Amino acid sequence: MPSLIWPSKHLPDPQPASLIKDSIIFPGGRGYPNAAPASRLIMGDNLPVMAALLPKLEGKINLIYADPPFFTNRKYPARIGRGEDSRKPDEWALAEGYRDSWPTLDAYLEFLYQRLALMHRLLTPNGTLYLHLDWHADSYARVLLDEIFGADHLLNEIVWTYHGPSPIRRAFNRKHDVILAYVKSGDYIFNVDAVREPYNPSTVQTFKASPKAGFGKIPDLERGKVPEDWWYFPVVARLHNERTGYPTQKPESLLERIIRASSNENDLVADFFCGAGTAPIVAARLGRRFIACDITFRAAHTTRQRLCALPGDPFTFERDSSICLPYSDESKLKFEIKSDSIKVNPRGKLDYWEVDPAWDGKIFRSAAQAFRPVRSDEIPCEIKVKTGRRICVRSVNVEGDLFQAELSV
Repeated sequence: MPSLIWPSKHLPDPQPASLIKDSIIFPGGRGYPNAAPASRLIMGDNLPVMAALLPKLEGKINLIYADPPFFTNRKYPARIGRGEDSRKPDEWALAEGYRDSWPTLDAYLEFLYQRLALMHRLLTPNGTLYLHLDWHADSYARVLLDEIFGADHLLNEIVWTYHGPSPIRRAFNRKHDVILAYVKSGDYIFNVDAVREPYNPSTVQTFKASPKAGFGKIPDLERGKVPEDWWYFPVVARLHNERTGYPTQKPESLLERIIRASSNENDLVADFFCGAGTAPIVAARLGRRFIACDITFRAAHTTRQRLCALPGDPFTFERDSSICLPYSDESKLKFEIKSDSIKVNPRGKLDYWEVDPAWDGKIFRSAAQAFRPVRSDEIPCEIKVKTGRRICVRSVNVEGDLFQAELSV
C-alpha cells in the first residue's frame, strides 16, 4: 500500500500525562456523595493523556469520535454574549476559542498521525473510529488511516452536508465535511435498526401506486431504511437551543447517529478533541460512558456546563498536572449561607458556579451547579443545597476567570 512520507514522520513513545482528579461533578446533585463516576472529562494535550490511559484502557474503548483541527490555519474565537444579532459579528462579545494554525503541512500530519495511532491502540477489537475533517486535509488523513488500520478496514466515507452563507464567488460553495469511519476488525458493532429513518413520502407513494416499483423488490416501508453515506443535518448556527458559542460546534443529531450505530448502552465512547462537548453529551444521554478531553479550559468548561444541564450520572473532571487552574480568592464574591441554600452576589457576570457543601480540602465534590442558559444572561444566584460546616464555592465568569471561596459556618 502507498503511504505518506515526510521528513519528521515517526511514532514516538509519548511521556504519559500525570492526571490529577480535580473534582467530581454530580449533575443536579444526582448520586451525591457516594456514587462512583464511570465517565471522565480531562483537560490536557490528548497525546500524553491517551498515553496515560493506555495501561488500563488499551483495547477497551468501543467508539472514538475525533474532530481535530482541520488545517485551516485560522483562529476561532468563542462567542460569550447572549441575545446578539447573528448578522452583526462586529458587535459580538468574544473570548479566545482555539487556534488551528500550523507552520507546515508536515507539522500538521505529524500531529494527526501520532494521535490516530494511539486511538487505534485504545479501540476495542470490535471498535470504530470516526474521523471528522473537511477538504483541507481529509485526503491525507485517509492515507494515514489506511496505513494504521489497513485499507480494507474503511467502513464508510461519510459526507455531512449543510447550508449556510458563503463569501466564495470563484468556485462552488464548500458546504460539506467528510467523516472517515474505520473499524479495527471485521467483527465491528453496527446497530442497523438503531439508525433507520423513514422513507421519503414520494417513495412510499410510488410503491403504493405501482406494483412494478423497485424492480419487484418491495421494502418494509414501516421499518424504514438505512441512511445513505451522505447526511444532511443543519449546522449549529441554525439550532438556537444547542448553540453554546464555542466555535465549530457540531450538532447533536450528527453525533447521535454515530453513537447509536457504533456503540451499545454502557459502552465507552471517547472524544479526545471534545470542543463544545457534543459527543459526551449525546453519549451520556444515550446511556453510554464517556471520556472527553481537550487542551483548552474554554472547551472543558463548555463541556462541563452542558453535562451539568443533563439529568446524568456523575463524572470526574481531571487535568494534566502541568496545567494549573488559576483560582483567585473570594474577594470578588459575596455569599449568603443558609442551612438549605447558598446565595452568591457576584461582581460582574457569572457564567457558572458550583458548591461543595462538605469540602474536605482535597477533591472538590460538586453537589449543585448553576449556569447561564443558552439564550439568556440570567444565571440563578441561589442554589438549594444542604450545607455543612465547611463549604467551598467555585465560579467562572464570562471572561473565563476562576474564583474559589472556602467558607466556614
